[in-house]
Amino acid sequence: MPKLTVLPHPECAPGGAVIDVSRGTSICDALLEHGVEIEHACGKVGACTTCHVVVREGFASLNEASEAEEDMLDRAWGVERQSRLSCQAVVADGDLSVEIPRYSLNHAKENA
Repeated sequence: MPKLTVLPHPECAPGGAVIDVSRGTSICDALLEHGVEIEHACGKVGACTTCHVVVREGFASLNEASEAEEDMLDRAWGVERQSRLSCQAVVADGDLSVEIPRYSLNHAKENA
């Protein structure tokens, strides 16, 4: 079973976390199932950027990002070459290490 290491984040995972993840699970679902409360304003359908993560290790083991996901990532704060929407990134066989960016853009919350 692959391991997902979450680097420390002051709000979502102050001490970091190491999670056993079943193959075929999205990073977002794995985080939420293990108490890492990452935002997911669109309901995990890839229509926002609140669940943006940077994959520090294991990026190549994930499914390929769709064009729609890549277009959405263009709107994310702090996007990097190894950024993914955690709701769209599906775990395969490799271990992963992810960093949750300090900030995210939640247009629904910010424009309310």
